[in-house]
Amino acid sequence: MWAAIIFALLALVSLPGALASGDEVVIVAWVAQTFLQLVLLPIIMVGQSVQGRKTEKRDDETHAAVMAAHKETQEILSEIHRLTAK
Repeated sequence: MWAAIIFALLALVSLPGALASGDEVVIVAWVAQTFLQLVLLPIIMVGQSVQGRKTEKRDDETHAAVMAAHKETQEILSEIHRLTAK
């Protein structure tokens, strides 16, 4: 997030020049090319990182639950085989 703040400050340096031009194309270009690209990219990257960690945690929990169920199923199956073998 520090990168987003630093990039926002950096982008704001050129804002007065864009506004002083009075040209709508220059102002729109400043917003699209300077501000959005510099500020939103770090924010998006942080968001993706957070989502990735949550997904990995959920996958690990699901794997643990499936493995526990598999172990229990194997134990039940072994008991059934033991009882039917007699």
